[in-house]
Amino acid sequence: MPTNQNTGAPVPGGAAGGNVVLSAKGLTKEFKGFVAVKDVDLSVREGSIHALIGPNGAGKTTCFNLLTKFLQPTRGVITYRGKDITGLAPAEIARLGVVRSFQISAVFPSLSVLENVRIALQRPRHLATQFWKPETALSVLDDRAADLIRSVGLDAFINHTAGELPYGRKRALELAATLALEPDVMLLDEPMAGMAHEDIGHIADLIRQAAEGRTVIMVEHNLHVVEDLCDAVTVLQRGEILAEGDYQTVSQDPRVREAYMGSEHD
Repeated sequence: MPTNQNTGAPVPGGAAGGNVVLSAKGLTKEFKGFVAVKDVDLSVREGSIHALIGPNGAGKTTCFNLLTKFLQPTRGVITYRGKDITGLAPAEIARLGVVRSFQISAVFPSLSVLENVRIALQRPRHLATQFWKPETALSVLDDRAADLIRSVGLDAFINHTAGELPYGRKRALELAATLALEPDVMLLDEPMAGMAHEDIGHIADLIRQAAEGRTVIMVEHNLHVVEDLCDAVTVLQRGEILAEGDYQTVSQDPRVREAYMGSEHD
């Protein structure tokens, strides 16, 4: 098995050991002399669920924002299916199939569950900017929207206003809207953040279902979720890769336990 040149750790192979779908080489981000991410080499395998973890201030969110182009790297190269995407804007990345969610719920609170998903469906069907079309013209999207809503367990809430939903159901709605964009690679920023304990298992199951036929990258603090869901784990510390491998491998690494996991397992 190949190893990471920075750490000597095995490069994760993913659930199916597929080809590399998204990668970074020498990824670095500096903010006025402060190095938030330094020389990160990352390879995400097709069909895997790949987690970025680490203690607070490790550079996880910065790395995540670099991969999705919400931040421009100081140096380094990002490739998607062999294509250099380093200079592309977030919207261009999304059109290629690299779609992200956010740490906070991002739904339209005054619209219904159906309307939220239908709006997301307009983009891949090139209807997003056709404002002159009457609302009835969008009814062609209703069946697909209903399927997505059903897939995340919100069929009983299809006509409810999104703002009325409990937090966990809002996150499920956000996942349905993300899936409506037909992602090839789906990036989830702390999907369990602020989640009540009883909702975590449900959202984890939805992510597992959503990962069928696509690649998922997630930043997550809940190590039990990472252990349960993820095929590959990259641990960051002070902006650099500390370890890589499956959860069992990285959780037993003394450096990782000292930096992050020790407080969780002691």
